[in-house]
Amino acid sequence: MECAYWYAWSQIKGIGPVLLKRIFEHFGSVELAWQSSDRDLIAVEGLGALTVNSILEQRPTIQPLELWDKHQEQNPHIWTPDHPHYPKLLWEIPDPPPLLYWRGNLQTWQESNTIGIVGTRSPTSYGLRWTEKITSALTERGFVIISGMAEGIDTCAHQACLKAQGKTIAVVGTGVDRVYPSRNQKLYENILENGLVLSEHPQGTAPDRSHFPKRNRIIAGLSRSILVMEAPEGSGALITAYQANEYQRDVFILPGNLDTKQAKGCLQLAQRGAQMILGIDELLQTLGEMPQLDQPVIPPSHNLDRKQIAIVDLIPSGDSISFDRIVSLSGLSPGEVSAQLLELELLGVVSQQPGMRYQRN
Repeated sequence: MECAYWYAWSQIKGIGPVLLKRIFEHFGSVELAWQSSDRDLIAVEGLGALTVNSILEQRPTIQPLELWDKHQEQNPHIWTPDHPHYPKLLWEIPDPPPLLYWRGNLQTWQESNTIGIVGTRSPTSYGLRWTEKITSALTERGFVIISGMAEGIDTCAHQACLKAQGKTIAVVGTGVDRVYPSRNQKLYENILENGLVLSEHPQGTAPDRSHFPKRNRIIAGLSRSILVMEAPEGSGALITAYQANEYQRDVFILPGNLDTKQAKGCLQLAQRGAQMILGIDELLQTLGEMPQLDQPVIPPSHNLDRKQIAIVDLIPSGDSISFDRIVSLSGLSPGEVSAQLLELELLGVVSQQPGMRYQRN
């Protein structure tokens, strides 16, 4: 029941997403971390004596399994990082949300070709026109469009994607059961039928200004590239772009009119190295050259079976993963995982690292 302990840790004051990811990576299990001593906890990077003492004081007041059961009754659709549907791209960022709530059509979920499209709430007609054109072209080629369901560019991107019968994901700064702004009620209903609404906040959470910058990091984390269509100075879309840069995602901007304030933020991004969108064909060619996330890096001569391919897909490129996490994510028994990993080692596909961790060769 790792999921219960992800929720329990999220209730500890002073432990945010960054520290919680470090705790998991240190112990390989949030349940094991929950049961650990002060000596073990203080070995985690970023956990000082005061924080560890605070954890030890709060821990006895929280009953993880009981708390999780109660929370799930009110929020039946939750992904924690041990869930097979938790986005791989999102886990790569330094501060992934420990809880990701969702509503919608789960059959639309895929993260191999995700593109974030963001921008101002007060776009020009030029910005709206090009948002619709670019979104339609991307949708027709199978890209999943991610945005924040805000007024302006976000709404235009979602609507253009749905009009082209594509898949779209709205990341919101409220609970997934709340519509903000309220005028997007119809759009929200359409997304539930043909996409997903995601949030790190439980159902019933009202909009709050502090939620939206944090929401923007999820848009950046879920997206393989970010397109900023129009953004004045100080726009929240710039936060998304800056975070995308930190997460090593490509950022593209729509060149704007120097006489309009909506172009000022994009010009700032250009100075920081963002790529200009010079045409739809060129953009599609650039995005088409990105390596596919769902293609395992495996020499074709190995002829792996389905279970072996599934296990290798769980191992992040350039990083390692614990044995317990492979068991948790794969749904296989520990004995089956152990046997498959041994076979993969003999084939030279993976190698075992200290601490029962595995990486791709």
